Amino acid sequence: MQNNILYKTNYHIDLRDVDFKKKLKLSTLFSYFQEVASLGSASLGAGIDDLANDYGVAWILMRIRVEIGRLPSWDEEITIETWPQEPGKLEFERDYIVRDQDGAPIIRAVSVWVIMDLKERKLKRASHIALEYPSIMEERAIDYKLKKLKSPQVLQTAYHKVIGYSDIDFNGHLNNSKYVDYMLDCFPLEDHQTHETKAIEVNFNHEALPGETIILKNGISETDPGVVHIEGVNENNQKVVFKALVEIREINGESKD
Repeated sequence: MQNNILYKTNYHIDLRDVDFKKKLKLSTLFSYFQEVASLGSASLGAGIDDLANDYGVAWILMRIRVEIGRLPSWDEEITIETWPQEPGKLEFERDYIVRDQDGAPIIRAVSVWVIMDLKERKLKRASHIALEYPSIMEERAIDYKLKKLKSPQVLQTAYHKVIGYSDIDFNGHLNNSKYVDYMLDCFPLEDHQTHETKAIEVNFNHEALPGETIILKNGISETDPGVVHIEGVNENNQKVVFKALVEIREINGESKD
């Protein structure tokens, strides 16, 4: 395995990064993934500024699946490794492994990214940017093919969320890590005290902009009580902003079923 395409960086889990259980918040993990993906792309000459200045495009996360052995706790040191796969016609796949301070893998993820024209807000082909990899790693963090998620026919409305200043990123739309906070806010605190996320898979379907209202809906899987489906619908135009599938387990490691 050649490591010149592999990018890794260390993180210290601070108090601002954890929830009331002193465990790393999932939204913070997604922020870490976003940051390390940006740094890894920049090391290959395709960072945020490179794409904006040279091609007028930006990286957009479309799909991601994260499988969690355990979440690190406050004051832990972790290392996140990331590497890209060979680009497709439209999509760029990127994998992640999170390791604890002993080097053991505790979280794995696979993701799909695209590039979007900053002025027209339309997707561009992968060939629009000149991106050459020094090597290719055939290893995958998870043996899994990301796909379009389907939701149960009936979902219950959990709450409405108006997108504000603190929710948007430098592209001017709702940041992907904020979606995760919205999803977990669908559940009362009591559920978070007894259950944790085993895996989470998200499809990001449409942009959400400041001032718009997202209707958060959720429902238990019709076939597996340990799986929850969540959707965010734009109240203004009724477009599905995101779809998510969350696999949960009891804190003691037992599945909810």
